[in-house]
Amino acid sequence: MTESIPLVDLQAQYAAIHSEVDGAIRRVVESAQFIMGPDVAAFEADYAAWCDVPHCVGVGSGTAALELALRALGVGAGDEVVTVAHTFIATAEAISAVGAKPAFVDIDPLTYTLDSDAFAAAITPRTRAVIPVHLYGQPADMTRIEAIAEQHGIATVEDAAQAHGATWAGTTVGAFGDAACFSFYPGKNLGAYGDAGAVTTRHEAVAAQVRLLRNHGRRSKYLHDQVGFGHRMDTLQAAILRAKLPHLAGWTTARRRLAARYTALLENSGVVLPYVAPAADPVWHLYVIRTPERDGMIAELARQGIGAGVHYPVPLHLQPAYADLGYQAGSLPVTETVAATCVSLPLYPEMTDGQQDRVVAAVRQFVEARDPV
Repeated sequence: MTESIPLVDLQAQYAAIHSEVDGAIRRVVESAQFIMGPDVAAFEADYAAWCDVPHCVGVGSGTAALELALRALGVGAGDEVVTVAHTFIATAEAISAVGAKPAFVDIDPLTYTLDSDAFAAAITPRTRAVIPVHLYGQPADMTRIEAIAEQHGIATVEDAAQAHGATWAGTTVGAFGDAACFSFYPGKNLGAYGDAGAVTTRHEAVAAQVRLLRNHGRRSKYLHDQVGFGHRMDTLQAAILRAKLPHLAGWTTARRRLAARYTALLENSGVVLPYVAPAADPVWHLYVIRTPERDGMIAELARQGIGAGVHYPVPLHLQPAYADLGYQAGSLPVTETVAATCVSLPLYPEMTDGQQDRVVAAVRQFVEARDPV
């Protein structure tokens, strides 16, 4: 029986580093410091250094990171936040959670990240922030986005949930704007063994406010300066992330090699390949191709034991949860076209060339069967 190829293989990753991870877990269990233990502060320092910023605050999830960053920047009821609809719903949920309104704009047809011209055109007197999403590990055009935001006095919050270590114009994502938000969901390039996230920032005041809000608004055990939240990062997750972080550079190198190999092997195959902007150095959280025969391709890959995915099939502006915003089909044409045609191919650092060759062969066979010419 032919071995199946998953979209991502977390078991293979664990097998390679199990002794380090097991040791980290054992250390926390034996210490019994499960909440805000020393590994949390240690991971925050390590990850801040990784992102080349002075501050990192560990929180309970990437969604919590987005919400707390917006709150720390004073975004709230009556405000508008510009972002994209081609992303996971957490990007918009955080905006809604603080009482603000998402203002969805279209994406760039090449990079699938926020279209800076659309952002500029969407600014109103109520616009308080912009959340560019570094989608699939591809950084958004932070040079232009930051310039527009600064010109209009708008806060910039990076959604870097899929882009650990990506750079734009030589600067690591997480170091732009007013704050950046990371997810350490298990399938991410740097993943915990449960939910976890972080806010990085160059601004001490923002970091201090996020630290306060994540821990019930308190500076001491029973003295609460503000109404806050239970959004702390678990010590177990911090310890696991500390064990994994030294491997991230190597994993990123492997992802980049595999992505380059996909691009070379799929050239002239009849599918739309990912585009990399000249200023970008992506980390390839996902390798996403496009084809008008998307559903058929995924079914055929599945038949051959190959796990492919779709990120994301229903754009946020067309989700039932945001029907009250009044967007209609056709409102964001580039977003809708990409959402209807995108396919995420298997990609993970432990993937072998043989596995990748099987994926490429299956993609090519499917396209050629549909269009023999």
